[in-house]
Amino acid sequence: MDYSSVAVVVAAYNEEEGIAPTISELKEVLNKPRLVVVDGKSKDRTVKLAKDLGADVIIQNGKGKGNAISQGLAYLNGSTTYVMFTDADFTYPAKHIKEMINVLDYNPDVGMVLGDRFSKNYETESDRNQFFIGNRILGFAQRVFNGVKLNDPYTGLRIIRSELVNRWKPKSQGFDIEAELNHHVKRSGYNIMELPIKYRKRLGKKKLGFRHGLNILRRIVIERLSR
Repeated sequence: MDYSSVAVVVAAYNEEEGIAPTISELKEVLNKPRLVVVDGKSKDRTVKLAKDLGADVIIQNGKGKGNAISQGLAYLNGSTTYVMFTDADFTYPAKHIKEMINVLDYNPDVGMVLGDRFSKNYETESDRNQFFIGNRILGFAQRVFNGVKLNDPYTGLRIIRSELVNRWKPKSQGFDIEAELNHHVKRSGYNIMELPIKYRKRLGKKKLGFRHGLNILRRIVIERLSR
């Protein structure tokens, strides 16, 4: 696999602690990847650090992770084989990426590969307890309402076939983008595969809260009604 055919979209907002190590690690693992950072008008050095490391930086027009991902996809405009999404806080180790890409290379029925933070393979090494229960509840909800059966449906590390998102117009503006994307891939007739990953403690301030969980639940219900 030519890893230069992988484009990486990173949504960022005030992530000066994590953005540089995140980008540096991606560049170490991948062969000259196209790195697109969509910045939500950060007030710190996020933009400068990303540009200094050679990333394409887009200043986000709207707000929220879903809006940022939508803008990043529009910027790429189908110019890559696979699109990877990861967070800017250095929580997702880049060492897992090549294995995830290989799954797509050799399994044409798989449309998206997710990094599973809750696998027992890395149970003692991962920093995941802070959101484990909430994720489990929301995962059950998506299984019941959308028929999406995943161990870690809201992971931020995922790689998807470009053709599945070339003309896709996400409705989600925030962290509910993962729930919508999961359902989109399933409705498109592709399988979703999960691979165990280690999950590190984030660098910088945590942004997820209770209200974001409610938005995800709302998106799950909307996706059910839109079938």
